[in-house]
Amino acid sequence: MWALFMIKNAKKQRPVNLDLTTMRFPVTAIASILHRVSGVITFVAVGILLWLLGQSLSSPEGFLVASAIMSSFFVKFIMWGILTALAYHVVVGIRHIMMDTGMLEETLIAGKRSAMISFVITVVLSLLAGVLVW
Repeated sequence: MWALFMIKNAKKQRPVNLDLTTMRFPVTAIASILHRVSGVITFVAVGILLWLLGQSLSSPEGFLVASAIMSSFFVKFIMWGILTALAYHVVVGIRHIMMDTGMLEETLIAGKRSAMISFVITVVLSLLAGVLVW
């Protein structure tokens, strides 16, 4: 009986407004959410990239097919997006490892600063990936 009272009490204490569009996330939360999103993108991209690699290594004709696929602007744009997601995932992953090992302080100010630095590094790496792809 006591457990039922606790469950009813717990339900009353939950927040009412869970509309994510009205909430303003701090930069640290945005960095963390984007890290998860970039991980999913990278996971899906591995299948695409392995297929393309297999196609290019299958035969000389397969290499020509893979080369023709890669010459499309749309495919180059997707490849640039994959490389950008991978770069972001690696940069923010290193940030998380540095925080976990104590190399970065786990304060709000240090978290904000390291998240902003991660964004800047990712933009630079994204521009370099664009040069590499095109």
